[in-house]
Amino acid sequence: MMPEPLRTAFAALALAPVRVEHPPLRTVPDAHAFWHDLPGLGVKNLFIKDAGKQYWLVVLPADRSVDTKILATTIGAKRISFGSAEDLVRILGVEPGSVTPLAMINDTEKQVRLVLHAGMLEATAVLVHPLVNTATLIMPPADLLRFLGHCGVRPAIVDLGPAFRD
Repeated sequence: MMPEPLRTAFAALALAPVRVEHPPLRTVPDAHAFWHDLPGLGVKNLFIKDAGKQYWLVVLPADRSVDTKILATTIGAKRISFGSAEDLVRILGVEPGSVTPLAMINDTEKQVRLVLHAGMLEATAVLVHPLVNTATLIMPPADLLRFLGHCGVRPAIVDLGPAFRD
């Protein structure tokens, strides 16, 4: 079942992403077992906070790891650390393991800056959780951007490649 805020927004935008149900996926390795047959780019989401107490949600390909010092510089943040589970629930309304760019719909106070890796927008589809980790949505990147715009979110589109570890 689609969470109500998403169902309403998707209906208003006439978006119909494919939904695939699965057991709870808490980590990227968990997700790979279910994503390998799905058409699209699996993404991971880093909920971070910088030294200036600015929150960020950084979305990048699931199979990439990053150097956090370079990532901070790349996105224009001060020293970064991971945000707490409590802040994640309070601000984005999702539990750890369910983080998704779609959670920006819950950031009513606009506390989080969203950064999308530029390369993911070239994929035919992205694989994102629908606010819960028991399903994955297959969405064209253009639909994700339309959804975010509907929520009043203007993501920074950044080439995060310099922060990727080989």
